[in-house]
Amino acid sequence: MDHIRRQLANHSLLALDSSIFIYHFEANLTYLPLTEVILSTIADGTCQGIISTVTIMEVTVWPWKQNRGDVARQYELLLANFPNLTIADVSRDVARKAAQLRALYNVRPADALLVATGLVNGATAWISNDTQLRRLASELEIFVLDDWRQVD
Repeated sequence: MDHIRRQLANHSLLALDSSIFIYHFEANLTYLPLTEVILSTIADGTCQGIISTVTIMEVTVWPWKQNRGDVARQYELLLANFPNLTIADVSRDVARKAAQLRALYNVRPADALLVATGLVNGATAWISNDTQLRRLASELEIFVLDDWRQVD
């Protein structure tokens, strides 16, 4: 996993897909070793992380569906208090950039907002497990969890 830390350390600001937190909070055994490395790299200050307020929606929807508001609120608190992680609002600039990403790359609306949040705030890398988002490689470096799984 040291090679992942080295790759991430090349970036001062990493934009994270909601799936990183969903896998981590749900202790998904397939991805937990990767999310631990990613999140510890941010928590220890090797680099900064950024997510969108849209991530709060995506991470908490399942607990809300399960009538587990306590879990949803706990997830939100974990995000809000995570070291070296910024939760950025969807601003007009983010909305504009998301529209451009949708127009140029045919990206789904939520994904466009998540990635645009990173780009508008200066992120140079995007971490996800969505292979479709590789089409954004001309905008920023794309890291896909399944690619790292194949290496380890």
